[in-house]
Amino acid sequence: MSIWAEAGAVIPAIFSGSSWKMSQAFYTDGMWIVSFFITLLGGILAYQFFKQLPFMDKHLERGIAVVTYLMIAAIIFWGVIDRFVFSHQWAGSTTVPPFLFMIMAWFGCSYNVRLRTHLSFSEFRAKMSPPRQMAALSLDAVLWFGFCWIAITTSLRFTAYSADNFQLVDGVDDTMKWWFYITVPIAFTLMTGRVVGNWLDDWRNFKSGDPIIKQAVIGGDV
Repeated sequence: MSIWAEAGAVIPAIFSGSSWKMSQAFYTDGMWIVSFFITLLGGILAYQFFKQLPFMDKHLERGIAVVTYLMIAAIIFWGVIDRFVFSHQWAGSTTVPPFLFMIMAWFGCSYNVRLRTHLSFSEFRAKMSPPRQMAALSLDAVLWFGFCWIAITTSLRFTAYSADNFQLVDGVDDTMKWWFYITVPIAFTLMTGRVVGNWLDDWRNFKSGDPIIKQAVIGGDV
């Protein structure tokens, strides 16, 4: 089967709703082609989502990160009390927090891509000429897009695999692993939207003659 035929088989598998069909279709080379367009279109839609809803633009990812952080803290806090005071321990107290941490980390990463606090090299690049600054930022956008493309492809694969094998979170009888795994491609789709938004901002500044490189502040506002 050619790579294009494999790519063509991915879409029907997705709409079939069958985790087995999706698992089989996702583990083909054609999945890379489909995921490329999923990443591109998803990033454009995410950019428009943030553009139309400024409140979500400012609070969505970090709100998710804060909520999951508080959930982790609450589970661990209660786990300590439950063990040492009541001599009992919920089996999921050591297995659920790592999944919540995964959600916190990737959604937090998406927001910090928007803030440009990930390896921005702003002090070094500020000394470049505007065309070189724009070239460096365009290279950043391409690399970030490639990173998101890889992450979305691989995470969709193991999400489908986990659903197909009915994998449960260890120690919990009614919580599936894929419920957590599916948040990874969602987070990276939002991250792609942040990449698109950053590049468009840079291009507008470049064309208007405004400063392109700005000092990034960890924990600052957009």
